[in-house]
Amino acid sequence: MKFFKYLLFFISYIFILQSCARKGTPGGGPKDEDAPIMVVAKPAYESINFKGNSIRIYFDEYIVLKDLNKKLIISPPFKNPALITPQGTPSKYINIKILDTLKENTTYTFNFGDAIQDNNENNKLENFKYVFSTGNFIDSLTLKGSVIDVLAKKKEKNYNVLLYKIDSTYNDSIIYKKKPDYVTKTLDSVNFNFSNISEGKYRVFALEEETSNYLFNSKTDRIGFFDKEITLPKDSIIDSPITLFSEDQPYEFKRGKEIKKGKIQFGFTGKQEDIKVEMLSSVPSDFKSYYKLNKEKDSLNFWHTPVDLDSLNFIVTNKDNIDTTKVFLRKKQIDSLSVSTNIKSRSLHFKDTLTISTNTPIIDYDLEKFNLTVSDSIDLDFEVKKLAFDKLGVFFDMKTQSKYRLKLLPKAIKDLYNTQTKDTLNYLFITKQVEDYGSIIMDIQKEVEKPVIIELLANDKVEQRVYLTSSQKVEFTLLDPKKYTIKAIVDENENGVWDTGDYLLKRQPEEIIYFPQELELRANWILNEVMRIKKESP
Repeated sequence: MKFFKYLLFFISYIFILQSCARKGTPGGGPKDEDAPIMVVAKPAYESINFKGNSIRIYFDEYIVLKDLNKKLIISPPFKNPALITPQGTPSKYINIKILDTLKENTTYTFNFGDAIQDNNENNKLENFKYVFSTGNFIDSLTLKGSVIDVLAKKKEKNYNVLLYKIDSTYNDSIIYKKKPDYVTKTLDSVNFNFSNISEGKYRVFALEEETSNYLFNSKTDRIGFFDKEITLPKDSIIDSPITLFSEDQPYEFKRGKEIKKGKIQFGFTGKQEDIKVEMLSSVPSDFKSYYKLNKEKDSLNFWHTPVDLDSLNFIVTNKDNIDTTKVFLRKKQIDSLSVSTNIKSRSLHFKDTLTISTNTPIIDYDLEKFNLTVSDSIDLDFEVKKLAFDKLGVFFDMKTQSKYRLKLLPKAIKDLYNTQTKDTLNYLFITKQVEDYGSIIMDIQKEVEKPVIIELLANDKVEQRVYLTSSQKVEFTLLDPKKYTIKAIVDENENGVWDTGDYLLKRQPEEIIYFPQELELRANWILNEVMRIKKESP
């Protein structure tokens, strides 16, 4: 009896194992490569006279929503975001709960992009959208165009594009306070495509927003605008790209603060044009001061002779702006003197001047404590000149393919705080031969009326710069072997610098044109290229 029980148990166990094995075999069928399909929507797709606030969309398989907040575009945008569920769990349907008051006689689109995927294989349902109208018909007009970044060498992506209808409520300041009538995104390309738009006249804008609320904040956002009105259905394609830029911010003085004994930092925001600092306090006759602008940090450093006072008063001017400020003096420690040179990787270009820079103002230097030799032993004649209050230049007859040593003995340099260099400083450097460098010759064919600024860049840093009023060949010679970019600026106002745009003034940024290829220069090479400068925007 026990034998039959064991036999029955063993047969059942084998049957279960075989059943499990059959379920898990790789040969169970072809891989699912089909995207989900919408089965039905309630209310139906492209319903008219929509009055409700709930929508449910059914699919033929379980789906999940990926990056919905980034990819979903609802146009016209809601003041209160719609509630879309479920998120994070697989489902055969999507629920949309509208928490806003719908406009009359308006076509709404919910463009999901590729946010809808099947649960098993992540097959994406591309460009899926749900459309309904609160009026008697579905609007069907479209508008296409593209967006470019004025400063970028490569085309960027993922910008908001806004469309405002020109009616009795429209004015230039509307983009600061009212959401657009229609919105779309560039997403995975530089192109945008509005659909289901009604006929009429429009203005179109592009925004790169810190907070994606479809309102322009000039302090944090970048903007682009098309110069002309758009009339639909006539203007369904915008041929010229919309150029995105950051506006200059108005100058605003922040405050002054002591950061070290004898060193004050003045902060500001916005565009500075001719910033100056003037002392108001009474100070000793031997009082000395120096200041230097730090554009990268929106600040101005002010060094001064330490004084036995509780505070100093200043006037800070920037063109027509005048500010007064009091700085309290509490610091006890001064900056320690540090010295650096423009020698890079133990090499100096034989066209360059050897410079010595300090972090504090130089009051004096002792030429007797400077020594310059070539080939480790031969003393050279040289001259030292003060190039700025914190920089010295060492001038000598520099040769190619040579080895030099600059030696600074203790007390060679004295700064504003009577601090002197303490140690012996040795700077070894070589110069290369002419054959170690290369040249780039650009035949600039200028097809614009305005002057052009040509810049040679390496790693986004300007290496050389020329200003052209006519077509000509530009020779960039004795260049280090590396990759270079050529950039051209159409100088519309002829002030010698690039100027950004201003939306309220209806001024576009000055156009920047890049040579299409990055130039890889090698030693002893000469690259000859042709660059046509012609305006691409209208």
